[in-house]
Amino acid sequence: MMSFLLVALGGALGGMGRFAISNLLAKKYGQQFPWGTLFVNASGALAAGWLLGTLGFPEHGASSLWLMSVTGLLGGYTTVSSFSLQTLGLWRNGHSISALINIIATLLLGLCLAYVGWLLSGSLP
Repeated sequence: MMSFLLVALGGALGGMGRFAISNLLAKKYGQQFPWGTLFVNASGALAAGWLLGTLGFPEHGASSLWLMSVTGLLGGYTTVSSFSLQTLGLWRNGHSISALINIIATLLLGLCLAYVGWLLSGSLP
């Protein structure tokens, strides 16, 4: 039961953070491109990489810290669903180049920042 509560608490905090940051960036830069979603997914990947390097893979069951921070907080903070819907919206509205840029930027930036986070944790040789 405690595991569910940790994930729920982390997810609530992460979701509120995503909502706040996405709205802030949409107000600052407009809504022609999903800058907020790109930012939260990229920064979430960086944090996930760092936490992976710091906490290690949860091979024998996830620790309470992993459940709250990675599964809950980052699971609520990052978003594949918003990324998918916003990319489809760009495509549907005739902005196919922006949709492709969003796909490429999200995937490459996410992978690169997860690796950078892992490097920053000092876990890689």
